[in-house]
Amino acid sequence: MTEIYFKVLGDPKGKGRPRFSRVGKFTKTYTDAKTKMYEESIASAARLHMFPKEPLETALSITLIVHVGVPLSYSKKRTTACLTGEEWPTKKPDIDNIAKAFLDAMNGIVYKDDVQVIRLHVYKKYSIEPGVHITVHEILP
Repeated sequence: MTEIYFKVLGDPKGKGRPRFSRVGKFTKTYTDAKTKMYEESIASAARLHMFPKEPLETALSITLIVHVGVPLSYSKKRTTACLTGEEWPTKKPDIDNIAKAFLDAMNGIVYKDDVQVIRLHVYKKYSIEPGVHITVHEILP
């Protein structure tokens, strides 16, 4: 059974909503620049870790642990509460949007297609070092 683990450091970002523009009679759908840049940083980290391996082709279980930085405006007491798990990060970005950005960015690099993901575990917690820790497990029959 294969296990893949890597990190993407920096403030976690969620996938932005699709944007639309009119070109004559047609409507064009595109991804905003911030989302594209974040997904490219995810893809770069995945490529670096996967090289020279081929994308996985089996069923997968993915765990994303989202480390959110404690706001600098928080008191020492509140910062301690955040870092010990007494307070949880219930602010943006939304956890489902973070997961969507990672699943889309890893397509074709870690796995052939995100349809292979049959289990997804995602949670947010406060941390001194913001980023996302990704673990991918192959599920064999």
